Amino acid sequence: MPGACRETGPDGRKVDRRGLEWRIADVAARQYGLVSLADLTAAGLSPSAVHKRATCGRLRRVHRGVYAVGHGPLTHSARCMAAVLACGAEAALSHGTAADRWGVAPSASRTIHVTVPSYAGRVVPGLAIHRSMTLLPFEVTMVDGLPCTNVARTLLDLTDVFSVERLARAIEAADRLRLLDGVALERALARAGGRSAGRRLRVALAAYTGEPAPVRSELERHALELFTHAGLPRPRVNTLVLTAEGPLEVDFCWPDRRLVVEADSYEFHGTPAAFERDRRRDQLLKAAGWERLRITWRQVNEHP
Repeated sequence: MPGACRETGPDGRKVDRRGLEWRIADVAARQYGLVSLADLTAAGLSPSAVHKRATCGRLRRVHRGVYAVGHGPLTHSARCMAAVLACGAEAALSHGTAADRWGVAPSASRTIHVTVPSYAGRVVPGLAIHRSMTLLPFEVTMVDGLPCTNVARTLLDLTDVFSVERLARAIEAADRLRLLDGVALERALARAGGRSAGRRLRVALAAYTGEPAPVRSELERHALELFTHAGLPRPRVNTLVLTAEGPLEVDFCWPDRRLVVEADSYEFHGTPAAFERDRRRDQLLKAAGWERLRITWRQVNEHP
């Protein structure tokens, strides 16, 4: 109906239609055919004019405050852009979505993962949103016009959902594609510290490079020397094994023998909480088909 979509700018004045359309098209061309409400108001439309365009069908709402310009089906890249626009200026594609964009772990999943600062309270239906206190600007890089967590941060995030073997394959792919930045990886590991994500990534790196994971205590070092002197095959060190409740990190294991050996010091295993935790670990490992042995400092050094 003529005049149904008559438009005004944020100041209430009639807009220059030709210049307006050019500005909107320019933004959409750089964002896979998507524009945000902020983009539209910056181009010269008032919120009420945006609403009228959506009502008339000239804009297609994808998420709250995010619109497609045109009526064609959205590509996966466009859906990723819409997700980032919906989550705010500091949002970045992450986890499996970032791994897919980088090409280090291609995925057929249509779920889009986005990481936002922990203080961002926005909820967007249909998206997997991760809130982080540690996402820093240098960890975000543009990939094909889309903000993504860098490869090091992506690998660290994937430790929550990938097995060690799959994570090692992602590391191999990143290396093959010349995307593996040693400095960025060391920085990510240093910031992870002793958290499980950092430990799992170190195990996966060791699995990829073929280098044994480092021991973390004098007791572990002495135990490893004892195994070597006894002529035993070298075990995997500080690695992960799968159980019904997820992966558990163990001190030593021989996968072909389904054997786990734990070097238990009184300092870390002498409390009531540790006692209960260790019993639960024993039960989980047994249910998963592993035999578990515990060795102490005195056994290793005085009664080998």
